[in-house]
Amino acid sequence: MNWNAAFTIVVSVLLALAGYGATYLNNLRLDRRKDRLDRVDRQLRDLYGPLLALASAGDAAWQAFRSINRPGGTPYWHDLELPTPAEVAAWRLWIREVFMPVNEQIVDAVTQHADLLIESEMPQCLLDVCAHVAAYRPIIKEWQGDRLTDAVAANTSVINFPSEALRDYASSSFTKLKAEQSSLLGKSRAGNE
Repeated sequence: MNWNAAFTIVVSVLLALAGYGATYLNNLRLDRRKDRLDRVDRQLRDLYGPLLALASAGDAAWQAFRSINRPGGTPYWHDLELPTPAEVAAWRLWIREVFMPVNEQIVDAVTQHADLLIESEMPQCLLDVCAHVAAYRPIIKEWQGDRLTDAVAANTSVINFPSEALRDYASSSFTKLKAEQSSLLGKSRAGNE
């Protein structure tokens, strides 16, 4: 038997196996990166993008509402100076037509896409938004008779909307995911060239 021929065959087989192994590992790495990029894309598109947009829209709407109705920085519902009937009517209109639709969309994003959360547990600000909206539903139902009252309990949720906490959470999470997406896209392009 020719040892040189056998050695050449063994080396060729080993090189082929090493090449196959390297290709397999590289494809596995690229598949994992693609899977991670797909998840980050879904997190941004279905949860954190909508959360940030809706929280920002809600904040902007609130600022606009307050610039027109009871401006000056004091709470809208203040025991020492309750709103006038016109201000109560404006409050109810904006709650029904502006704030609750936005808040309902936030709740829908959270409840329908909770699997996309970055954390392993539901953040408190998201739980608070869901509770705030749930607590407002019976109050708004009571408004159907349009009997105006300046009683705080008849016009406000017993759970405050976590405006600042929600905005901060949505913004920081969105920024973090955009950075990861950018990094994955850069690595994907470099790996495919």
